[in-house]
Amino acid sequence: MRRRGLRFGLLGPPVLYDVHGDAVEDVDALGSVDVKAVGSPKVRALLAALLLEAGRIVSVESLKDALWGGSPPASAQASLHNHVARLRRLLDDPERLRAVPPGYVLRVEQGELDVHVFELHLAAARGAYAARNWERVVRECASALALWRGSPLSGLPAELGGYAFVSRLREARLLLLEWRYDAELAVDGARLDGLVPELAALAAEYPLREAYHRQLMLALHRTGRQAEALAVHRDLRTHLVEELGIEPGQAVRDAHVEVLAGTADPGATREDDTPRGSTDDPAPAVPQPPRPAQLPPPPAHFTGRTSTLDDLRSTLEPGRTPAVAVISGMAGVGKSALALHVAHELRERFPDGQLYVNLHGATPGMTPLSSAQALTALLRDLGTEPRHIPEHPYAAAALLRSLLAPTRTLLVLDDAASAAQVRPLLPAGSGCAVIVTSRSPLTALDGARRFPLTPLSGEESAALLRAVSGRDGLDAAHPLVELTGRLPLALRIVAARLAARRALTPDVLAGQLAATEGRLHHLEYDDLSVRRSLAVAHDALAASEREADRDAALALRGVGALDLPVYGAPLIARLTGTDARRAEAALDRLVDVALLEETAYGRYAPHDLVRDFAHELAGGAADTDIDESALRWYAAVAERALTAIVEPGLDQDDRRRPTAAQPPDHAAEVAALPFFESAEQAFAWGDTELENVVTMVERYADDADDRRAARVSALVRLFFPYVQRSGRVAEMEVLGLAALRVARRLGDEAAEAYALGDLAGLHFLTGRQGEALALNDRALTIWLRLDRVSWMRRCLNNRGLLLEGLGRYEESGRALRQSLEYSRQLNDPHGEAVTHSHLGNLYEHTDPRAAIEQHRRSLAIGDEIGAVIVQHSAHCNIGYAHLTLGEPAAALPHFEESLRILGGHGDWHGESQTRLGLVRALRLLGRTERAGSECAELLSRADARADRYTGGLARHQHGLLLRERGRATEAYEEWRKALEALDGTDEKAVVTELRELLTETNAR
Repeated sequence: MRRRGLRFGLLGPPVLYDVHGDAVEDVDALGSVDVKAVGSPKVRALLAALLLEAGRIVSVESLKDALWGGSPPASAQASLHNHVARLRRLLDDPERLRAVPPGYVLRVEQGELDVHVFELHLAAARGAYAARNWERVVRECASALALWRGSPLSGLPAELGGYAFVSRLREARLLLLEWRYDAELAVDGARLDGLVPELAALAAEYPLREAYHRQLMLALHRTGRQAEALAVHRDLRTHLVEELGIEPGQAVRDAHVEVLAGTADPGATREDDTPRGSTDDPAPAVPQPPRPAQLPPPPAHFTGRTSTLDDLRSTLEPGRTPAVAVISGMAGVGKSALALHVAHELRERFPDGQLYVNLHGATPGMTPLSSAQALTALLRDLGTEPRHIPEHPYAAAALLRSLLAPTRTLLVLDDAASAAQVRPLLPAGSGCAVIVTSRSPLTALDGARRFPLTPLSGEESAALLRAVSGRDGLDAAHPLVELTGRLPLALRIVAARLAARRALTPDVLAGQLAATEGRLHHLEYDDLSVRRSLAVAHDALAASEREADRDAALALRGVGALDLPVYGAPLIARLTGTDARRAEAALDRLVDVALLEETAYGRYAPHDLVRDFAHELAGGAADTDIDESALRWYAAVAERALTAIVEPGLDQDDRRRPTAAQPPDHAAEVAALPFFESAEQAFAWGDTELENVVTMVERYADDADDRRAARVSALVRLFFPYVQRSGRVAEMEVLGLAALRVARRLGDEAAEAYALGDLAGLHFLTGRQGEALALNDRALTIWLRLDRVSWMRRCLNNRGLLLEGLGRYEESGRALRQSLEYSRQLNDPHGEAVTHSHLGNLYEHTDPRAAIEQHRRSLAIGDEIGAVIVQHSAHCNIGYAHLTLGEPAAALPHFEESLRILGGHGDWHGESQTRLGLVRALRLLGRTERAGSECAELLSRADARADRYTGGLARHQHGLLLRERGRATEAYEEWRKALEALDGTDEKAVVTELRELLTETNAR
């Protein structure tokens, strides 16, 4: 079969080859090619990055890293395109380099990359050496070595190719040299004299590599230079003893005996008395590696992990580089079980043996092995005599690589503590593979593929329970599945207890585990213990001399004391009394030892059983100081968020004004915090902390301690504007009711009025305007009693809006005019603008043109004071007035402008109403495709907030769009869902229309 000629080179500085004429038969026919250097360093780096992943897509981000390290310039994207274009011009075929999202791919055929050709010759030389076919060994080694132009990837940053890639090729070259000189010594050819200077240079360059010294001794001896041969042995022995404290190996000692005896080694093959290639030729004095089979037994009842197993099988295929798979995850998640299961399954791929070392990185009661200890164990297991194992770790690692290089061996490195512990143990031979298990993903380990494990699925958990316990009735719905956290170790412990005690029923055991205290107590059996497995990591952190480790241990206790759904660095900094930098480092360490999981960027959560363990660390009871510290912090940050979300003015000032029960230290807490830079940043903080705030409010709202209750009251009052503006209707109800209970218990009338008003806002957002009016009027009564004019004005304004929605127009007008008068007394232009907007809504029922005038007055005030929410609301309301006038074309730009103005300021009610008006205008204009897209977006946002009211209004419009497209059945289903969502609200007109539409569709 014809092969293509060389085109690309990495064995030295990256180069291109020009092939003269047709492609040559021999892939290494270097005489027929010219080397073309790549002048530009950036293009050279680009070529190398693409060749290292030849035939595979390399992402744009990876290429930027290759060209500029971790700091690409702002122009990196454009510069990359320019470098790609320059490289294409250098290629024999520009179509070789194609843009394929998310990056680029360089086509490289068989025999076109010198590294691939080098490895083909390496494999052939290895086979010939094993078969003692010395002539072929010389030929294959020479062909491979002819490709070597210098250190691979020279002239490029070290991190581009990775240490493992370069060191593997360097080791392979040295191995080829050893094999070639062994072959040439075996045949005693005419080159013996020429070998001496070559071997002398290698022995000097590699003073610890015994093979070159042995070969130099034999070459000198066989050319009649016995004294020099003995001098080489003396120098080598002195060097080894003084530097490493070891004697030369057996092969060197055998060569020394041959020199002393003054005769040729009887084991050396002669070309004149033994046929070349004969399998009976004795090998040179090179120790043969043993075939270890050290894998512990495979795990019984292995369950699940199907897709991970498939990926591991693919990863561990012997290839051009030693495959390294890192299986990571929390204690008890089944890392070792998976590693042993796949190792046993694949052992036939590795006929030279399977090595196993438990590194004890997180073994209860055990100190982790050092790299030196592990190297000693591996070398001993490979047959190296203890007195010949180098004391220096670098020398021991080099010896391990040399022993494994020509073999196909599988290493299982179980329970690793760190990448530094593992790195010296990795082989360089392409026939080897390594499986590492660790609680850490060992991201500092170059070239490894990572397999992070999570708990089993419900079905897999139930299957494991049934298999180990012998109880057939257990399924995924049984409480034991979730009570064990679906953690394999916990599942096996529970199953073992059930298997040991047939009288113990799964339901009784589930009841024991469900008890408030002591779940971990029931997850211990014989030598299996979830608590001990978790404690190893915590105890190592707590005893460490590193600040980040000790902070991590302290943070875990804080997690147990506070017990919130998720944590971020600012909260951890508050709980531990450190700063954000140290808190981030502590959280990173907890993730690294699998005691926390990073569920989203900057957000961390423990597994349920880790949560129980952390609770035990904290003493098993709530920590009053930590609880109060967290509540103080949340209330203070909520006020900072309030000032970013609510525009400056009376609305913001009134909400921030302390109520009677507000703790006196609150102001100092706020003053110690930085401001949010924008409303978007404040909303983002609210989004990330919402779940925690709701958890704390529910936990402490009914607390007997009035101090904590007062902090809850302040927290809800200050946090509520975020919740309302975001449209979080479910959370609004929880927080509003809790705030009302606390305020009444504390006798704080102002706080009660806030809560009543906030609950009125909830009912308004969900279309229950009658209930909203009743709550608003109760709040108004309190504000009248407290003589708080600004809040009286606000309640009257809301009263007018609600009465208008209920069709009570005359009462609405009176309330709005009274509110307008209060705004003028207070010199409150913002309040005046809002009231003009509500008057416009009222006038729309009788005179839409007059309504537009009111909205324009509101808009003018909003423009003057820079009130974004007023401006966006005015445009939205003008749009609706135009729809009432039958002018959808005039309405459309106002809805679009309203959304543009709103941007990221956050106002779900205004946004939802604007988007609904936009859909209506587009539908009436016949632009059904865009109307459908906008309607789908509105539905998605409403569903994300559990806003059934807005969802119902959107589905009404969606049904109309579907009907216009002739999809009556789908329209009917949308209207049915809309009616279900809106039934019971005060949206009477839409509900009536929906019933008519459903009846009409049924009649057809």
